[in-house]
Amino acid sequence: MPKDGSPDAVTAPSQRTRVRRIPGRGHYDRATVHAILDAGLVCHVGYAIDGQPYVTPTGYWREGDRVYWHGSSASRMLRQQKQGIPVCFTVTHLDGIVFARSGFHHSMNYRSVMALGKAATVEGDAAKLAALEAFTERVAPGRWREIRPPSKQELKATTILHMDLAEASAKIRTGDPVDDEPDYALPCWAGVLPLRVMAGTPQADAKLRAGIAAPGYLKRFTLG
Repeated sequence: MPKDGSPDAVTAPSQRTRVRRIPGRGHYDRATVHAILDAGLVCHVGYAIDGQPYVTPTGYWREGDRVYWHGSSASRMLRQQKQGIPVCFTVTHLDGIVFARSGFHHSMNYRSVMALGKAATVEGDAAKLAALEAFTERVAPGRWREIRPPSKQELKATTILHMDLAEASAKIRTGDPVDDEPDYALPCWAGVLPLRVMAGTPQADAKLRAGIAAPGYLKRFTLG
């Protein structure tokens, strides 16, 4: 079985990424990890500065077996991370609230990915432009050719980091509540309340020129 970054690859979990609590929920194949990442836009990046832990939410995108995030070159988070400090990259999707017959067994259905590693900087204007184009096209295919590309000064003000998914795992919960056998006779409702993120109706900028319609990719927008 392949162990590279291909969709069919399975990477053996490290001691740090192996799912220990309910290990049957753990998944280590690239296809599952990639699908969960591709279904989202916001990650949380954990890191420590001078012994103080921080967790920062930020936008991200994936290319192959690598994730990217970016921000202001003045960002303390990015300045520290590009020096090669250890980071923990996580993405979680809440799919439902699980209502059990006891308070103890209430739960949530979710899909999550955790990756550990060190971030590296995307260097050079051409590489940075390509990365930003990939991010824009990941959100809205066709958008990049409609907009003004970043200027040289804007590129200088932007730091883009990437991290390989060499040490990553997914954890997923699906399905009904799992109650203690005697509790199935209790006269209370049990089941799952599904939850999902969905796009609303596009809202035009108040300063939008007259006669410009919302592009088709907004009407077709989906995650995943």
